[in-house]
Amino acid sequence: MTGFDNFLGVLNDILWHDSVLFVVLATGILFTIWSRFSQFRALTHGWAVIRGRYDDPNDPGAINHFQALSAALSATVGLGNIGGVALAIALGGPGAVFWMWVVGMLGMSVKLTEVTLSMLYRNTDDPDDPHGGPMWVVSKGLRRHGPRWGMFGSIVGGVFCVTLLISATTGGNMFQAWNVGQITQTYFGIPSVACGIILAVVVGSVIIGGIKRIGAVAGRLVPFMCAIYLLAGSYVLIVNAQELPGLMVLIFKSAFAPTEAAGAFIGGTAAYAFLFGMKRALFSNEAGQGSAPIAHSAVKTDEPAREGVVAGLEPFIDTLVVCTFTALVILSTGIWNRPAEVTYTQPPAAVQIDESAWSFETTEVPQLPRAAGEWTHGQSVFMIIEAHENVQSGNNLHRIDGRVVANDETVVIEWNTVNTTVQPTLVDGGIHFTYVGATLTAKAFDTVQDGLGKWLVTIAAWLFAISTMISWAYYGEQGMIYLLGKRSVLPYKLVYCLLIIVATLGFIETDAQLDNLTGVGTGVMLIANIPIMLLLGHQAMRAYHDYIRRLKSGKLGPGHPAPSIEDLISGRDVR
Repeated sequence: MTGFDNFLGVLNDILWHDSVLFVVLATGILFTIWSRFSQFRALTHGWAVIRGRYDDPNDPGAINHFQALSAALSATVGLGNIGGVALAIALGGPGAVFWMWVVGMLGMSVKLTEVTLSMLYRNTDDPDDPHGGPMWVVSKGLRRHGPRWGMFGSIVGGVFCVTLLISATTGGNMFQAWNVGQITQTYFGIPSVACGIILAVVVGSVIIGGIKRIGAVAGRLVPFMCAIYLLAGSYVLIVNAQELPGLMVLIFKSAFAPTEAAGAFIGGTAAYAFLFGMKRALFSNEAGQGSAPIAHSAVKTDEPAREGVVAGLEPFIDTLVVCTFTALVILSTGIWNRPAEVTYTQPPAAVQIDESAWSFETTEVPQLPRAAGEWTHGQSVFMIIEAHENVQSGNNLHRIDGRVVANDETVVIEWNTVNTTVQPTLVDGGIHFTYVGATLTAKAFDTVQDGLGKWLVTIAAWLFAISTMISWAYYGEQGMIYLLGKRSVLPYKLVYCLLIIVATLGFIETDAQLDNLTGVGTGVMLIANIPIMLLLGHQAMRAYHDYIRRLKSGKLGPGHPAPSIEDLISGRDVR
C-alpha cells in the first residue's frame, strides 16, 4: 500500500494547497456578506420552516422540510463528527477546533447559497421524484447562454458527478465502514469484515427504497442518535467542567501559535491546525461540496430560498454543536496527549535499511500494566522518535508505527520504516497504543466512566455510519442518473454495498492513511463545486433577498399550524 499511500498524499497536497483553503474561506465570507449574515435567518426562520408550518402537500417534491434536513444531516452527522474530529486534533492539535468553528459559521451561508441554486434548477419532470444538485445547476444554467455553453455545462456537470462518486465511495462510505469495523473489533473482538457484511446488508435494505424510505429512516434516526450522543457528551463535560476554561484558552491560542509536543501528540504548527481544522470541518459539514443540495432538492416546496434557509442550519448543528462536543470530550480527558502505555526497559536500536530509510530492532515487549490490558496479535502501536525536521509538528519529532506479533512463547513488535537521512533516536522509549478516529473518541469517554465509550461510541458509530452511508448512496445514485440514466442505479447500489465490505478488510491502518483517503473525496468535490457557486451564485442571492423581502412584508406567513411531531417525522403532513 506504500505506493498508493504516497500517491494519495501527493494528491492531497495539491487538493488541499493553502490557496484552495483561502478560496473556500473567501467564498464563505463573500456569501456571508452578500446574504447580509443569513446565519441569523437560518437560526430563526429556519426552525419555523422545519417545524412544518410552511409545508404544502400540493408543492412539487417527495419529502417535507424536516425529512430533507434529516436526510442531509444523516450524511453530515456521521463518523466525521466522531472520528473526523479525533483525526483533526490528533494531527493538528487543539487549534484545529477553532478553524472548525470558523468553517462552520461561514459554511451556513455557503450551504444556503448552493441549496438555493439547486432548488432553482432542479429537474421536476416527475414531481414526485425530482432531481437536483450542482450538475443540474451548471448544465441548465449555462444552457441559457447558447448551445455551446450548454454543452460545456453538461461536461462540467459530468465532471462534478465523477467527483461526487469519488467522495461517496470514500468519505461517505469506506471511511464510515472502516471506523465501525475498527471500533467494534477493538472493543468486542468481532472481525472487522463481519461488521462490513452486516453494514452492507442494512444499508442495502434501506437504499433500495429510494429517497422516500431514506427520508423516513433519517427522520427517526438522526434526532435519536444526536440526542444520546450529546447527553453522554454533556456528562463527560460536567465531570471535567474545571478543565473547560483552560481548554478554551488553549484552542484559541493554538489556532495562531504552535502547540508543543506532549505525550502522544508530537506537536503542531498553527498552519497545520488551520489545515486539519478546515479539512475535517469541510468533510463533516460538507459546506461547498455540493452534496447536500441533492437531498434538499427532493423537498416539497415552490420557494427555492426557503429550503436554502433550512440548509443553513446543517453546519450549525453538525459542526458548532456535535463536533464541538466531540472536541471538548477529547481535549478535556487528555486522551489526545496521553502518556505511553508502557516503556521499554531496554530500548531497541535503530537499524538502517538504506540511505534514506530507518527502522528499529524487533525485540520482546515489556509486560503491560494491568489497567492497559494485554498485548494482542496484530495490535497497532507507535513510538515517538527524533529525526529530520517535521514541518507539521514544527520540531524534529515523528511517529514510527509498529504491529504486535504474538505467539505462544513471545510477544514482539515489528516496526515500520521511517523515511529519513538522519539516524532516528527514541525520545523516551514509550510505546503508545494507536487509537485512530472513532476509537480515540471512545477511549476519551472511557477515561471518565469505564465502559461508556465501549458501548456509547460503538452504538453511536453504527448509527452515525448507517445514516451517513444511506444518504451518500443516494447522492451517488443521483450522479449515476445524470451520467448514465436510471438503468445504472441497481449496479451502482451493488458496487456501493460491496465497497463497504472492502473497506473492512484491513488495508487502512493509520490515521494518516485515513486522512488521505477521505481528503481526496472532499477535495475534488470542492474544486468542482466552488466555481459553479461563484459563477451562478448571484442568482441564489437574488432569490434569497426577494424571499426575505416578501417574508418581512407578511406575504409569506405560515400556511397552517404546525403538524404533530409524528406526522412531521413520518412525512404524513405532505401526503
